Amino acid sequence: MRAREWFHAQTLLPGAWAIVRVDGRSFSRFTAEHFTKPFDARFSDLMERAARTLLTELGGRYAYTESDEISVVLDPSFELFGREAEKLVSLSAGIATAAFTHAAGEPAVFDGRVWMGSGVQDVVDYLAWRQADAARCALNGWCYWTLRHEGASARAATRALEGTTAAGKNELLFERGVNFNEVPAWQRRGVGLWWETYDKTGHDPIRDRAVSASRRRVRVERHLPMRDGYRELVRRVVAQGR
Repeated sequence: MRAREWFHAQTLLPGAWAIVRVDGRSFSRFTAEHFTKPFDARFSDLMERAARTLLTELGGRYAYTESDEISVVLDPSFELFGREAEKLVSLSAGIATAAFTHAAGEPAVFDGRVWMGSGVQDVVDYLAWRQADAARCALNGWCYWTLRHEGASARAATRALEGTTAAGKNELLFERGVNFNEVPAWQRRGVGLWWETYDKTGHDPIRDRAVSASRRRVRVERHLPMRDGYRELVRRVVAQGR
């Protein structure tokens, strides 16, 4: 019976960087029922909380969330669960599900997958890919829901956008008083989370003097740079300590 747990033996490759990505299951319907469109600040806050929990529980280097997905970077020294891929994927989805559901007060479900890369550059390329997806989805979402709010049906709004270029979509919004470049950065570029050190000031009652100590905390960045600037940020964050 134990031998038939076939995937139990699959582990992350030695020395590989890994990224766990979780996605909300059936979140198009879930968000339509519980949140405003195209973007809801409360939903983004819930995704941020789930990302923070995953980053902390997995001891990751960096977490990135956009739309209904979260990616967490694990460096080659990651050893939790014996690097078992099956357990890593299932527990990541479980952690995200529990964190989001607890904060939202509504049941939600995430699925998971794992990606592997051979070096920091692969990780940078992966996260640049996800940020590009965030920008594309944000533009599509703004156009689609702008048309829907005007009274267009789901089918009509979808057909109106078929074959429309990015420039055409920007123009569609501009004609309706929306400058996509002025839409909040977290909607267009996603949200990044990583560990940073800071000095915490306290008081030594014995010596009766101020003292400081180095502490770690999660930084949440909602104004991420784009393209080369984002690549440089990711490279710096994930390469810390290497």
